[in-house]
Formats: sequence, C-alpha cells, structure tokens
Amino acid sequence: MQLIECVPNFSEGRDQTVIATITDEIAAVAGAELLDVDAGADTNRTVVTFVGDREAVAEAAFRSIAKAAELIDMRTHTGAHPRMGATDVCPFVPVAGVTMEECAELAREVAARVGDELGIPVYLYEHAATDGRRSLADARRGEYEGLGDRADRPDFGPDTNPAAGATAIGAREFLIAYNVNVNTTDRRLAHQVAQAVRELGTPKRDDAGKIVKDENGKTVFIPGRFKECKAVGWYLEEYGRAQVSINLTDYNVTSMHAVFDACREEAAARGMRVTGSEIVGLIPRAALLAAGDYFLTKQGRTTGVPEAERIRTAVFSLGLDELAPFDPADKVVEYRVGSGPGELVAMDVAGFLDELSANSPAPGGGSVAALCGALAGSLTAMVAALTHSKKGWESSKGTMDDLGSKAQALKDWFIAAVDRDTEAFNAVLAAIRLPKKTEADQAARDTAMAAANLGAALVPMEVLDHAVTALELARDVAANGNPNSVSDAGVAGACAAAAAHGASLNVRINLPGLAAAEQADLQARHDRAYAQVEDLSAEVAAVVDRVLETDA
Repeated sequence: MQLIECVPNFSEGRDQTVIATITDEIAAVAGAELLDVDAGADTNRTVVTFVGDREAVAEAAFRSIAKAAELIDMRTHTGAHPRMGATDVCPFVPVAGVTMEECAELAREVAARVGDELGIPVYLYEHAATDGRRSLADARRGEYEGLGDRADRPDFGPDTNPAAGATAIGAREFLIAYNVNVNTTDRRLAHQVAQAVRELGTPKRDDAGKIVKDENGKTVFIPGRFKECKAVGWYLEEYGRAQVSINLTDYNVTSMHAVFDACREEAAARGMRVTGSEIVGLIPRAALLAAGDYFLTKQGRTTGVPEAERIRTAVFSLGLDELAPFDPADKVVEYRVGSGPGELVAMDVAGFLDELSANSPAPGGGSVAALCGALAGSLTAMVAALTHSKKGWESSKGTMDDLGSKAQALKDWFIAAVDRDTEAFNAVLAAIRLPKKTEADQAARDTAMAAANLGAALVPMEVLDHAVTALELARDVAANGNPNSVSDAGVAGACAAAAAHGASLNVRINLPGLAAAEQADLQARHDRAYAQVEDLSAEVAAVVDRVLETDA
C-alpha cells in the first residue's frame, strides 16, 4: 500500500465557512482521506492533514490550494503565525510504500501546476528543493509583506500574486507541531525559552548588550539545546497564556519529551512554570510511545505494559489535554489510517467463543492458535512486570523491562493474527466461488486460488515462527523472574506450545494446495521451526520444574 501524508497550512483560522469550503475540496477527491483540521483563531491559521495514494494526494492538494487562493485575501490578513500566502506551506510526507525522493518529485509536480495554472509563486523547500536543502524559514523569508523585496525568484509561477501571496511546497520527514504552555502572558519570556531550546539559539550580545553581527551584517547566534528544533514564543489570547511554539522536524533526533523537560527547566529559571502542552495536527505513534516509555522509566516503572497504558502515560505526563481533550484515536496518525481491531478480537470472550462454536469453518483452529500465542505473550509480560516491581529484585529491572516489552509486542502481533487467519481462509472460499465457465474465468480462478492457498499457509507459518519467540521469552522469564510467578511462566510456555502445535497443523493441511516449489520451501521452514518448538518446550518445562522444586 502506498500512503502519502499532506499537511497544508492555510492562512485562515477564524471563518469556519471558509475553512470548511477548503477542506470540502480535499474530501471530494476519491482516495484522499481527511484526517484532521486544526484551526487557531489567534494564529489565524488552519493546519489540515490528509492522506492517500500519489494521485489522490496530488489532486486534493492542488484543489485545496486553488480554493484557498479564491477565498483568502492576503492583503487583509493578520495573525500571530509567520506566513506568506493563502496556502502558506504544503509539505508531502512519506508514510508507507513510498520514498522521500518520490514525495519530492510529487511536490515539484504540484508546485509546477500551482505556478502555471493558478499563477501563484512557489518556493520549493526541504527535500524538494532543487538548489540544495532549503529550510522553510528560508523559503518564507520576509513573509508576505517582504515578497516584493526578495532577491531570489520563486521556483515556479510569477514573482508576485498580491491576493494569494506565495506558497512553500516541499517534501519532508514527519514534523510534529508542538506547543508548550507556560503560566505567563508575557510573550517575551516564552520567546526566551524558545531561543534556549531551538537549534538556532539566542542572538549573541556584546558587553554593552548590543546584538553582535558578522562581517555580512547578519546576527550571530549562540546555538540552542536541540537539533532539528525550531521554536518561537507567542501569546494566544484565546487561551490567555503564552506558549513556546515548536516544530520538531525530525523527532528521531530530538524527541518531544526531551524538549518538554527542557522547557520546564528553562521556564523555571525565568520564574515560570510549564502547565501543559498541545499537539497541532497529528503525531506518529512511535513519538508518543517513546514519551510514555520515558516517563514510565523516570518513575521506576516497567515499559512492558500494554500500548494503551504507554500512550496514556505520555498524554497526562505531557499535559496534552490541558487546553482541549486529547483522544489518541483522533490524534495518532496510525490509529486514524489503520483499520482498527479486527472483527474477532473486537468481540468479548463469550462472543468470540459463541462465534467459534457456530457451524461455520471460520474462525477455526488457526485463529485459536494465534489466540494461544497472544495468551502466552500476555502471561510472560505479566510475570516480567511483577518481577520488575518486586522489592529486592532491583538488579533484574533491566532484564524484565526488556522481556516485558518484547512480550507485549508479541502479544499485539498474535492478536492481529487472530483475524488474519480467518481472513486468509475466507479468501480461499472466495476464490473457490469464482466463476469457471470460460477459459479466461478458469485462468483467473486458478491465479486467485494459488494466491489464496499460499496466504492460508503463510499466516499459520508466521504464527509458528512467532510461537518460537514466545517460548524463548517464557523460558527466560521462568528462569530469571519472580519464582512466585513461575507457574504463570509455565502456563505461558504451554500456551506458546499450543499455538505452535495448532499453527503446524494449519500449515500442513494447506501444503497440498501449493505449487511444488512453494510446498518444498514451506515444508522445510515448517520443519526447522517445529524442531525449535520441541526443544524449547522441553526447556521451559525443565526450568519451571527446577524452580518449583528449589522453591519447595
């Protein structure tokens, strides 16, 4: 699947009719999914997030830029946020199945169309720039009021468009727009914090307090604390407070939680307190999980807890719900574009068992095997967490944290496999029901049957492979965990073994439907994994017996 994110910023945050008219253009494009509309009255700016494949994203971006130029007149625009056009910036971000260079090429194509068809000056930035890497600040230099004084020509379109201004179009990594709230109304104090944390830093001053200039007359800066971090301080009347407004241009280099804690330190040094923060637009799941793990670790707690708990810890530790409710289902990009929990795992236990017991072939043994794997991961994570928190076991915290985290991830994989197995079986049934009246029908049916049969065999094969990992984790937590919970570790091993045995049966029953080469390869893979299962099952049982006998 190819998925590209586009995050256009429009210079209108007050007139809801204008905002809705622009976003309607995006929603009307088939294949483009509108995820988030974040309007700010004081900034007079709306950040829109949508995703789709290449063609859908390109068309939706162009239509929204055209509509914004029609409805927004920059000659009368005011707002707290830097801006230079009706559509101020329009970045394309690779999410899945697409490279950064492909996004850069897409950005150039849209930019050319905006310049040629709409007569709007376009400045390329970040990975789309053709004259080297150009920051957004460079592309927007002078803002709208300074467009007429710029010495550099736009990459596309005319030099000026008085009503629409100019637009920066580019390709970039996922940017987190993140604001930290401080308990002051003084913009200057917030800006001091911003200067301290941002990469650009603080203007250098001489002994007389005068800003130092270099030989070209440019201000000399003392670098701030973080790379890939841009920040300013501003006051927002709608919230009655100042904020440190931050763009994290690569959250793998500088994390949200690191900047949050640094803002707390810098604010305290200036007599202020950070009261919370907010995310504008969407955030990658990994960034929020990293924050949750950071705060759990600071509290001496294990990170081997369910994902929902890690997310919840991040939300209340960062104060993300101070200004407005923060719902991860709406704000985390993967949760928005994902399909959510499968039909089977969304059921309660009784409902799943009723469905399993009905007179239909699916769900069946394959889904149950995956469920056994999920139970194994859950029990292993539980033993790790209980050991991590037990007094006297401080030396094992690192090991248990690692085991628990791996077990939680394994549990989540098995949960998804419960539905994947049933979906794979249903695909076989669908292929069987295809028409075969003509030679063309028969050929299409044969192709569909081959693909479906392979899928039906590969899902349980993956369950078998993951069951090997589940047994390894159960063995390790039994050997190194709290002996009072070793029986739980033993049951984890038993569940993992059951998952492996069930998956093995489902691989074997599907082998005859495969081509000879596929059958031989999968049989060899199966045999290697099953041999590991037998060895590991014996190891888990031996470890559990040894601990029980020692404890007795």
